[in-house]
Amino acid sequence: MTQTHYWTVGPAGDPGQPAIREAAALLRQGELVAFPTETVYGLGADARNTAAVAAIFAAKGRPSDNPLIVHIADRSQLANLVERPDETAERLMDAFWPGPLTIVLPALPGAVSPLVTAGLATVGVRMPAHPVALGLLAAAGCPVAAPSANRSGRPSPTQAAHVRADLDGAIAGIVDGGATGVGLESTVVAVEDGAVRILRPGGVTAEQLRAALPAGTAVLAGAETAADAADAPRAPGMKYRHYAPRGSMAIVAGDDADAVSRTIQRRLDQAKREGERTGVLTCEEHAHRYRADVVAVCGRLAEPESIARGLFAALRRFDDEGAAFLLAEPFGHGGQGIGAAVWNRLRKAAEGRIVSADEAGRSENAGL
Repeated sequence: MTQTHYWTVGPAGDPGQPAIREAAALLRQGELVAFPTETVYGLGADARNTAAVAAIFAAKGRPSDNPLIVHIADRSQLANLVERPDETAERLMDAFWPGPLTIVLPALPGAVSPLVTAGLATVGVRMPAHPVALGLLAAAGCPVAAPSANRSGRPSPTQAAHVRADLDGAIAGIVDGGATGVGLESTVVAVEDGAVRILRPGGVTAEQLRAALPAGTAVLAGAETAADAADAPRAPGMKYRHYAPRGSMAIVAGDDADAVSRTIQRRLDQAKREGERTGVLTCEEHAHRYRADVVAVCGRLAEPESIARGLFAALRRFDDEGAAFLLAEPFGHGGQGIGAAVWNRLRKAAEGRIVSADEAGRSENAGL
């Protein structure tokens, strides 16, 4: 059991403050340190140190063929990591770095541990927008591989308390910089023959990507479905079960919000009669519609960004309060804006279990 150091830092992220210096020293020594980014908390290790990177996989219980994203504090660090980016990649960096965009680029031989790339010839790189993350990366002076700071498969952490719940005693330190902003991981893209392919939707939307690129540049979305079956996923979140609470969750989808709510409540009532502890993932506008042991509100329909920010914390509530039979409203279904990323995470959290409100209603009524 490792003694986990815990530091609370201010929002400025000054590389000279003692907590940042201590955490950076641990990273240089090959230890694991969790830290906030604008998306979720990351679990960092020196990307060049194979033993340190291996410790990430061990602490998380993460499959070794799942590549890691490398975080940098300054674009000048790219020269030691990847081949010279092309014009399209440079435009994306100009528009979105620092920010929640990861770009998959050809890696220089030996630049990072082979465990970071999972044996691929490419590496995903991003520059986070959180001042604490940037301060820590600058103080560490090395590229930092950092997946989300949670046990593999669990909802990603958006607060230091989430990291502590999953990894206390398994890592060297946790830098508490408060709640994250976006609440979902970065968008991961690859540039292919001038087109931009979204490997994982996230904090930068497809619409924002198109607006930042020359007219006519193709932005190809939805690649994660085909890639889920690939032997070597090109980016995190493409292959394995992710973001899931411990209970069994299904999404109830349909065009009629009232029908969705009725179907959810019927199923919750039935599960309750069968002795299940029930939970529902809903929004502030609909919370009054439900009777369940845990009514987890993730945000407001009128503010899609609030749903992104609150999704993972709401999913963790089910575990905290012991709910095992879980139903969710279909947030982000249709895939516009940040909704595409919300739907991606929600679908993975439910392991693809999606029920039609109409079909569910007919099925349940048939037995009455």
